[in-house]
Amino acid sequence: MAKWGQGDPRWIVEEREDGTNVNNWHWTERDATVWSKGKLRELLVGIAMENEAGRCEISELKQVEGEASCNSRRGKLIFFYEWNIKLAWKGTVKESGAKHKGLVEIPSLSEENEVNDTEVNVSKKKGDGEVLKDLMRTAGTAKVREALGEYLKALKTEFTTGMILPTKAVATQELTLQRKLTENTLQASPVALGVRIPTVALHLTELFDTTVEELYSIFTVKELVQKFSKSPAVLEAEKGGKFQMFDGNITGEYVELVTNRKIIMKWRCRNWPEEHYATVELNFVRAPGQTELQLDCKGVPVCKEENTKFCWQKQHFEEIKGLLQLTTQNA
Repeated sequence: MAKWGQGDPRWIVEEREDGTNVNNWHWTERDATVWSKGKLRELLVGIAMENEAGRCEISELKQVEGEASCNSRRGKLIFFYEWNIKLAWKGTVKESGAKHKGLVEIPSLSEENEVNDTEVNVSKKKGDGEVLKDLMRTAGTAKVREALGEYLKALKTEFTTGMILPTKAVATQELTLQRKLTENTLQASPVALGVRIPTVALHLTELFDTTVEELYSIFTVKELVQKFSKSPAVLEAEKGGKFQMFDGNITGEYVELVTNRKIIMKWRCRNWPEEHYATVELNFVRAPGQTELQLDCKGVPVCKEENTKFCWQKQHFEEIKGLLQLTTQNA
């Protein structure tokens, strides 16, 4: 039996006021399920591929079932994940302009298989458009597997930050170095402190029975914004210009405007973490008798994903359609 104070140091949790497992010997676990769902949506939705026959893209994450976790033991990280994923895709045949839809199913993404061996099944709704299905089955499958690889890479780096903690000696050395750096730079410039916010990306598309010009105006003309939002608005539709809508609940700044083609803006809701903005890109695409609006919103706080989707689909898209219908009736 070892004498008091001479035990195996691997079993000793060094003294800390917060009781942290500094030597990393004890088993700790972190649930990665919620984070993973957001990351998978961010990486998969919006993937596009194109060849001489047509163009396809992943339009929606329809289903993501399963779980993921990361465990730390003896200073090593062990990952467990198992996902059943279903994606929607849509595409257009270049020669005819015909549009088709289908599904991409990944029945089992798990640590038991390499990403390149992960089963990816592509299907298409009835009708023509086999050239699009072939495009999804070849280039689409490769891009989906590439995105899954990016997810696993992020799981093992981005998500695990802070799980392997320094020993007391290393921590003391790092703290001493940090203090020296702080003393040397404190007077030169203030240090910005912040908290990393887990985010997701949204990709939405919507068809409007109007011209590109009219739809673009609805997003850039103050009077039209006030009509569909049914509230006062402040709008400076130019690069660097500010905007405020829905009684100040939505605010931001225009980053880029390409007339009748594209709008990029910094965008936030009032109840988001202070000074946190998403990047919203609106692309206006001409279609026969209609305009397709493609929205990409990156940097949405994970906990605000559903609220943000509701804001765009209900408070923007549906209200704009109502305004267009009213305008047509009064014409």
